[in-house]
Amino acid sequence: MGSDGSYRRALASPGALRFCAAGLVGRLQIAMAGLGTVLLVSSVTGQYGLAGEVAAAGSAGYALVSPSVARLADRLGQGRVLPPLTLLYGASTAGLICSTQLREPGWVLMGWSGLAGAATPQLGSMVRARWSALLGGSPLLQAAFSLESVADEVIFVAGPVLVTLLATGVYPAAGLEVAAATCVLGSLLLAVQRASEPPADRKAAVRGAPTHLLPARGLVTLAPVGLFFGAMLAAIDLATVDFAQEHGHKPLAGLILGGYALGSAASGLWYGSRTWNASLRRRFTLTLAAAAAGTATFWAMPGLTVLAAVMLCSGLAVSPMLISGFSLIERQAPPNRQTEAMAWFTSAISVGTAVGSAAAGQVIDADGARWGYAFAAAFAAAAMLTCLIGLTKLTVPSPAPSPTAHADTKAGRTSSISGL
Repeated sequence: MGSDGSYRRALASPGALRFCAAGLVGRLQIAMAGLGTVLLVSSVTGQYGLAGEVAAAGSAGYALVSPSVARLADRLGQGRVLPPLTLLYGASTAGLICSTQLREPGWVLMGWSGLAGAATPQLGSMVRARWSALLGGSPLLQAAFSLESVADEVIFVAGPVLVTLLATGVYPAAGLEVAAATCVLGSLLLAVQRASEPPADRKAAVRGAPTHLLPARGLVTLAPVGLFFGAMLAAIDLATVDFAQEHGHKPLAGLILGGYALGSAASGLWYGSRTWNASLRRRFTLTLAAAAAGTATFWAMPGLTVLAAVMLCSGLAVSPMLISGFSLIERQAPPNRQTEAMAWFTSAISVGTAVGSAAAGQVIDADGARWGYAFAAAFAAAAMLTCLIGLTKLTVPSPAPSPTAHADTKAGRTSSISGL
């Protein structure tokens, strides 16, 4: 059976389509909040440096708090953690918008942004944890993770375009307002879906803190790689906005960034449709190398058309890399720490986004977009070097056979994780 059959069977699992839809709506914010903050603050103040710092504060807040919130979700249940977190996120985002329009000092803007980031629900990790609880040990799990990465990339196709059009064509705060509204709606829709929620590990609350800080040993490598990769993505975002403005077409920045994500989404669907004999570690390394190589060319692009084409091609490596990374974590982490383990990876990417936004904003203010792209290439090289140094941590145990997997094999169905 082909990839379409694997995707259909995964989505036909009890509650899967509903929690996927809620996660998709709620996660639209991740592709809109940072860029929406940059567009709002830069439009009001005219300073890309300050805009990058405010966006970085949001990413830093998310990165610092998200593993702890994810651990609470594992222990208490997603349905108990999501509602108060979502309300705090909505209120703090409203504070950021109002303070920016009132031209409050930069530290006030960063404070609101940091609080909004800290309160951002970890919907990607929570949805993947639901998939793991639902399909753990099944060949369909890799197809499910591929769907999630494709959903992320669809978000990154639609999000930058939508937020740029809203901020430049309606009014500067419109993009951030829509981002907050979708996050609140999707989070609350996910919270009420108790049937598909992973079982809460309430005994862990009695036992106290886990013995091991990191829930998966591969995070020793994956977390710093994610940090550098996030910094690369943030630098690309800011440099693309400035590059488009330099060429007199600032609204096209969202379309170009959307093309980058479109390439990633297409490759994610293809990746999830295939049977792979290469190990997860090898796939992760090769796709990371391809993403880094593509980024190294952006600084030399002569104009927007060529840049858009090259970014579309470069994006082909991103989704397979992320799918491999999340699959490595899922295979290494214990069942009662799945959400936390995935949150560590996403929070590391957010730390990188914070660093990249702040640093690249200063570089772009001083030297222009091309140096911003060169900065992104340096972060990509650092991610690749870190991966090679920590390669031994990325091995995974052989998957134990499960009744579901056995049934699929007997039926002659193609497993997208066979050969690992």
